[in-house]
Amino acid sequence: MEKKKILVVDDEPDFLGVITIRLEENDYEVITASNGNDAFKKVKEDKPDAVLLDILMPGIDGLKLLRMIRKVDEKLPIYIITAFSTEERFKMANKFGASGFIVKTNDLSKEIDNITAALDMSGRYHRK
Repeated sequence: MEKKKILVVDDEPDFLGVITIRLEENDYEVITASNGNDAFKKVKEDKPDAVLLDILMPGIDGLKLLRMIRKVDEKLPIYIITAFSTEERFKMANKFGASGFIVKTNDLSKEIDNITAALDMSGRYHRK
């Protein structure tokens, strides 16, 4: 069985490193991007099965990137990951087609459990 390819987009290198290791331990192939431009390019070229997307990033923020991705792929599962969740952000992400939300906490094990559960439950994996 082929591993599911996950694109993790976050501007915090420490978070990217830890999440990559933990997802790989859970049998996912992980690609990363630290900014919106790089992430958008990887969505088009690497064709991930799902995206984990931080909202607050310099340059192209997560909500703008979400809108950009939806223009080229309406069905790709995109999960918003943020430490700064507000009702307004949740509403905007829903409006732009987010597949779900994961709140960053101080408990990395719980976050990994939430992330893997969201990825495993998504019946919308696809390859183009």
